[in-house]
Amino acid sequence: MMMGAFWASPVRNTLIAFGSLIFILIAAIAYGQLALNRWNVPFYDALSRRDVNAFLHQLLIFVGITGTLLVLNVTQTWLNQMFKLKLREGLARDVIGQWMMPGRAFRLSGAGEIGVNPDQRLHEDARHLAETTADLGIGLLQATIVLASFIGVLWALSSGFVFHVAGYNFTIPGYMVWAAIIYAASASWLTWIVGRKLVTINADRYAREADLRFSLMRVNEHIDAIALARGEADEKRRLDLDLDAVLISIRRIAYALTNLTWVIAGYGWFTIVAPILVAAPVYFSGGLTFGGLMMAVGAFTQVHTSLRWFVDNFGAIADWRATLLRVASFRQAVVRMDEMGALGRRIVTEENEDNRLTIDDLEIASTEGGMKLREAHVEVKPGEKVLIIGSPGTDKTLLFRALAGLWPWGAGRIGLPKGEEVVYMPRIPYFPPTSLREALAYPLDASRFSEDELKAALKRGGLDRLASSLGRVARWDRVLSEDEQQCLAFARLSLINPRWVVVDEALDGMEEDALDRVLDILRNYLQEAAIINIGRRLPHDHVFSRVLYLDKDEAGEKLELPGEG
Repeated sequence: MMMGAFWASPVRNTLIAFGSLIFILIAAIAYGQLALNRWNVPFYDALSRRDVNAFLHQLLIFVGITGTLLVLNVTQTWLNQMFKLKLREGLARDVIGQWMMPGRAFRLSGAGEIGVNPDQRLHEDARHLAETTADLGIGLLQATIVLASFIGVLWALSSGFVFHVAGYNFTIPGYMVWAAIIYAASASWLTWIVGRKLVTINADRYAREADLRFSLMRVNEHIDAIALARGEADEKRRLDLDLDAVLISIRRIAYALTNLTWVIAGYGWFTIVAPILVAAPVYFSGGLTFGGLMMAVGAFTQVHTSLRWFVDNFGAIADWRATLLRVASFRQAVVRMDEMGALGRRIVTEENEDNRLTIDDLEIASTEGGMKLREAHVEVKPGEKVLIIGSPGTDKTLLFRALAGLWPWGAGRIGLPKGEEVVYMPRIPYFPPTSLREALAYPLDASRFSEDELKAALKRGGLDRLASSLGRVARWDRVLSEDEQQCLAFARLSLINPRWVVVDEALDGMEEDALDRVLDILRNYLQEAAIINIGRRLPHDHVFSRVLYLDKDEAGEKLELPGEG
């Protein structure tokens, strides 16, 4: 699935281009390392002969080789960073794009654990996955190229190794190659045995970190209510529980990494002498010069380092795999949200052939039981003002979501007016953290409206005091009171002037003055609009002339939404 997403990504070609350049650079660096390895023979032989002129000449060669390698290393570092940047861009844009498909984010929020804290997966997990994928992928490529380059050198050096045992002489083809493979394989096997628990421990740690982050955000969002209730101590207790879960996960990782270090560090220290011990029998029997010994040691070290890439990076691989599973499961769950509406019966939402909104045999399934409209067939014509009242125990918001196409679970048909856009007004209005001008026009472009039109809309909502603040950027959900937010939302509605509006309990609980202003907007500035208000009877209501009823359906089945499992 993730490979398919990569192949469809707009940054695919850029990533392939960067990857190809990195491959060429790594190959060039490997060639330079081969030259540096060959340089060991004349350099150390010059030392052993105490030949000063040859020594100085080899130093000049060393400067040329290492200078070229330095330029190549710096260039590769820049390409590595650009590869990470583009990989992060492609991954983040893909996951956010899938999440922001119409209706998916909402359905995901009610789909169990997978829908909790999506910000963690969209931001931190995506960032970490992009960076670790680049680091591990480039590291593995480099290790493979170096292995392919030096294994031939080590094999050729091993061909001259002659062993003398009890009067017998024998050779082992590729002796040092097999020694490096056995040495690295034993280290890899022990590393896997000791460190395999890190995959699940890391995944659990990320989940607990996300829980703590969400709890902190929740407390910050409701800090006024918490302070008024003197609930700081209770919230601290809850935060401490989440923090304890994070610390327990980190402690488990610490113990696992400590055990893993016994293997990694132990092999790392022994590797200092391992290649010399392997080549020592041939050196002491006279089969190698000192320069040849150092060349063999260098080649063995390069081959062994490439082969033990798995050992050195096991902790990072476990971390990468845990992050990959979190991002992949999240992306899969997001895509599956389109299929979830097919679970059991489904409410059909489609466009009518004429300019009417119709509801036929509507039944809404929920986790608490079913609901249905008392009227089997409902027809709302242009300009009609309809009030829908729910009986006690009904979740009227589910009806609102069903009309908006966000809640597909149930049965029946909802027919939307042909060629007309329906504006949906939730209980709590949303304002982006932007200028008042853009918040008032949202989701339309504010440049479509003149300054006078924006100020007139504010005046209709009783917010003319804000007329001079159209350019001010603020968190309007915190600057304005709840009634002022509703007044701003209906002022925005009068500015957009839609033909069809569905309101979800937004008028319930408003103070009388604010309610009168909103009803005045509905009555005088949206005269031609058809309005469906889901809520309760209102005082001084001369807007809604028709009443429908939403009842509990005792025979309805309870809905069970799938979670992450």
